[in-house]
Amino acid sequence: MDRFTISLNEDLAKQFDELIGQKGYQNRSEAVRDMLRTELESARLEKQEAPYCVASLSYVYSHHARDLTERLTDLQHQHHHLVLSSMHVHLDHDNCLETVILRGATGEVSKFANELMAVREVRHGKVNIVPVEMDDHGHDHSHGPRSHQYHVHTRPRT
Repeated sequence: MDRFTISLNEDLAKQFDELIGQKGYQNRSEAVRDMLRTELESARLEKQEAPYCVASLSYVYSHHARDLTERLTDLQHQHHHLVLSSMHVHLDHDNCLETVILRGATGEVSKFANELMAVREVRHGKVNIVPVEMDDHGHDHSHGPRSHQYHVHTRPRT
């Protein structure tokens, strides 16, 4: 592991220590590593150097809106190759929260997330994209007639 020294003025060091305490870090090194990973991921996304990603897309909507639930479900089915899972929560009598877990080409995932959040009557949409390396391949696990199984491995890039 490489080490480096950083100098901070007293006020900035105090603010940093308060921040890492609020976020639950055990020490400054853990906090700096996390901040660096976040910045590196953001830079990769901005430069379009992150060809694949995993993402969580969350949004709130009124379940009373005409045909909205069906339209959202249809949109997810149209992009079934990106959608890994979804969770639906009833917040109150009128509002629902959905979180959709996505995986695939970063451009496709972003486009789908934006398309879904732009659906009329969807509110408070937010997507969190994490760049990953993807390795898709088949394995022969020698478990009978369906021994050749295809699956995808995803690993964080940093």
